Amino acid sequence: MIYTEDTKKALKLCFEAHRDQLDKSGMPYVFHPFHLAEQMTDEDSTVTALLHDVVEDTELTFDELRSMGFSERVISALELLTHDPDVPYTDYVLKIRENPLARAVKLADLGHNSDLSRLDTVDEKALSRREKYLRAIELLTD
Repeated sequence: MIYTEDTKKALKLCFEAHRDQLDKSGMPYVFHPFHLAEQMTDEDSTVTALLHDVVEDTELTFDELRSMGFSERVISALELLTHDPDVPYTDYVLKIRENPLARAVKLADLGHNSDLSRLDTVDEKALSRREKYLRAIELLTD
C-alpha cells in the first residue's frame, strides 16, 4: 500500500466509519476495505478501495468526502461503486465497467466477497450471493 497523505486520511476515515460494523461472519468489517486496498497499485485506487462502502454503509456523504479534499476522480469512482437500490444490479455493474478506477476496486471487492472461506456457514443465501458476484465479475472482465 502506498502511504500518501490522502491514503492516510482515507485509512483513518475508513477505520472510524466502519469501526463498529461486522461482516457476515462477525469479523470487523474494516478488514474488508483494508484487504482491497492492499491489492491496489496507486494512490487513487487505494483511497477508492478504502472508501468504497463509506457512503453506502454509513452516514457520510459525497459532499463531505469532497470537503475533506478527496479528488474528483476518487469521488466519481465512489459514486459509481455506491449501489442505489432503485437501480438493477446488472445496470449498476455495467456502469462501473466504464470507469477503470471503479472497475479495479469492484473486481477486488467481488473477488473478496465471493470467497466462501470467509464465512462460518455456507448456506443457500451465501451460494446465491456468490453466483451473483461471479456473474458480475464476468460482466466486468468481458
